[in-house]
Amino acid sequence: QDNSFEQFIINYCNEKLQQIFIELTLKEEQEEYIREGIEWTHIEYFNNAIICDLIENNQTGILAMLDEECLRPGTVTDDTFLEKLNQVCATHQHFESRMSKCSRFLNDTSLPHSCFRIQHYAGKVMYQVEGFVDKNNDLLYRDLSQAMWKASHSLIKALFPEGNPAKINLKRPPTAGSQFKASVATLMKNLQTKNPNYIRCIKPNDKKAAHVFNEALVCHQIRYLGLLENVRVRRAGYAFRQAYEPCLERYKMLCKQTWPHWRGPARAGVEVLFNELRIPEEEFSFGRSKIFIRNPRTLFKLEDLRKQRLEDLATLIGKIYRGWKCRTRFLLMKSCQIVIASWYRRYA
Repeated sequence: QDNSFEQFIINYCNEKLQQIFIELTLKEEQEEYIREGIEWTHIEYFNNAIICDLIENNQTGILAMLDEECLRPGTVTDDTFLEKLNQVCATHQHFESRMSKCSRFLNDTSLPHSCFRIQHYAGKVMYQVEGFVDKNNDLLYRDLSQAMWKASHSLIKALFPEGNPAKINLKRPPTAGSQFKASVATLMKNLQTKNPNYIRCIKPNDKKAAHVFNEALVCHQIRYLGLLENVRVRRAGYAFRQAYEPCLERYKMLCKQTWPHWRGPARAGVEVLFNELRIPEEEFSFGRSKIFIRNPRTLFKLEDLRKQRLEDLATLIGKIYRGWKCRTRFLLMKSCQIVIASWYRRYA
């Protein structure tokens, strides 16, 4: 119930992770259909970029306002920080405060005067401003870092690289918020170079008890993890997509016209293959570079047919090998019999 600076930056990181989840699963999914020329009705979903901008914007973001309060001369308190937020973020639709100029929260008794509330992607969270300014200041004094860097223990020396005399910077050290923001930016840049797979965990109850499902808690998590939008996009779209070349290479043994070699464009080969297998037209679509399969059952059917065909081919190979081996042995025995018989007739 009581959230301070630590929970604020944790929720900021969660918000950024949710943003990249939206980018990679919802936005990219629908943009791929447009790139491939697939007929598609756009499905609306909430993009939390507006919430991330509220926190991290370099001019009007909450972290920027906090850094400005920590660095400016004069009397600086948590109340002056909240007052600054009320001036800058008053009209933002995801920011709420009793002291805000916006009169819609003046009668909201659930929101104390020393707090502000952010409507995150996963719901509203109220933050106590007490301690924000002090916690944001980096209180690691420069002379302490230099003393630790001179330690003979290699681990302690490695923990305080800023104490290296060759790297001494007379500028004021960066705030905790700006350091965390830079770390999150590095994490996002790293994640965007990967091909992540997501596992969403649902907490069934608050008691850590087995076989107990709190329906309200589960529904809340499903809604605010973005799973509803993701399921809507997936169900309306295509469950599987693959480039024409690897698709033809994997399933070409299912059609006599494409097996063992197809002479021509890969897309034409996939069309011949799907027509031969009599797959309903509503179950797939041809993109510019990929084949899109709507229902997982269609893919499972292809895999089952391929598995059966591989077994048939293995049986055929085994049969031909055994026939070749027996015929080779028979011809060898026949030639031996001719040699033995000829020698026998010579001396008979």
